[in-house]
Amino acid sequence: MSDHPQAPVAPVEAFEPPYYVAVFSTVRTEDQSGYRETNARMEDLVKDIPGYLGMDHAQTPGGLGITVGYFRDADALTEWRTHTEHRAAQRRGRAEWYHSYTLHVAKVERSHGFTRDQVPPGTTVR
Repeated sequence: MSDHPQAPVAPVEAFEPPYYVAVFSTVRTEDQSGYRETNARMEDLVKDIPGYLGMDHAQTPGGLGITVGYFRDADALTEWRTHTEHRAAQRRGRAEWYHSYTLHVAKVERSHGFTRDQVPPGTTVR
């Protein structure tokens, strides 16, 4: 079951590079007390970070969760990483909610997207 029931069924749009992504992959513990509320609070807070571009979420049936956050520049990502409430949520995550996690941060050098509704009539999609 997804923790993001109102998440759009579309990926975050492709932005003009360069920008940054933070890929957070997790396997959670069985006790998730307070996780949903904290996760919702983090999603609200990150939207106030200047340079925040959006977020994608995915969850596999086997329990692997992946969140990708998109940020215009390294300063925006640093501001989010060091945000006081986010730091507290990170500590609680390590203590209670995550069996394991990895975080990958990368600078995006190329980006493009596709939406079927935007293909001009007569164009063949391969």
